[in-house]
Amino acid sequence: MAKSKLHIDILGTDITISTDEEPEYLNMLLDKYRDAIENVQKISGLNDPLKLAILTGFILCDDLDKMAASKENKFEQGKAEQLTLGMISRIEEFLAEEPDCCGSS
Repeated sequence: MAKSKLHIDILGTDITISTDEEPEYLNMLLDKYRDAIENVQKISGLNDPLKLAILTGFILCDDLDKMAASKENKFEQGKAEQLTLGMISRIEEFLAEEPDCCGSS
């Protein structure tokens, strides 16, 4: 895959990165990051570029961690549900195979 270059001009800093990612994807990420910075600036009232970048990065890491925990929790819930359904199925099979224990003689 050919390398893509992305020029980033944000918070008064210019950098160019080179990556294997598609340019459309990189531009989408850059737009999301700019939106995140803008939201943090509105909420916090900060104007210092370094502080804005640090706080935005921290908030994005928090969002990422919460998203990962949510997915893990959903996976665990699904696993518990599968185990429960399996146990119920086995109990039903066992009861269907056993003769009437409470005796109709």
